[in-house]
Amino acid sequence: MHIYLQPISFIYSSSQMRRDIFQAVADPTRRAIIVMIALKAMTPNAIAENFQMTRQAVSKHLRILAECELVTQEYQGREIYYSLDIDKMKEIDLWMEQFRKIWERRYDQLDTLLANLKKNKK
Repeated sequence: MHIYLQPISFIYSSSQMRRDIFQAVADPTRRAIIVMIALKAMTPNAIAENFQMTRQAVSKHLRILAECELVTQEYQGREIYYSLDIDKMKEIDLWMEQFRKIWERRYDQLDTLLANLKKNKK
């Protein structure tokens, strides 16, 4: 069986190289930030209150997420609010879906094999 996997086209921009999205989401702090801002837009200070780290450290994580276009920035006065870019998360999900399908096929094949073994035992 030949399986064609979709390339990760969203890692590179046509004009510049960006950070790898999967390296960005591999960090547990960045994943926690993604979960937080998926619920509501937040400022770096508000995000930092949830971690034992400085605002500057949180800003570094946000910059990495912004470079991958996983977060969007909205200026409200002097404050910057970060929110999750759902479309970019959909791209990740679409790419991951091909692996879900592969594993689902394998589990289905295993179920069939186990059912046949059970049937032949009787």
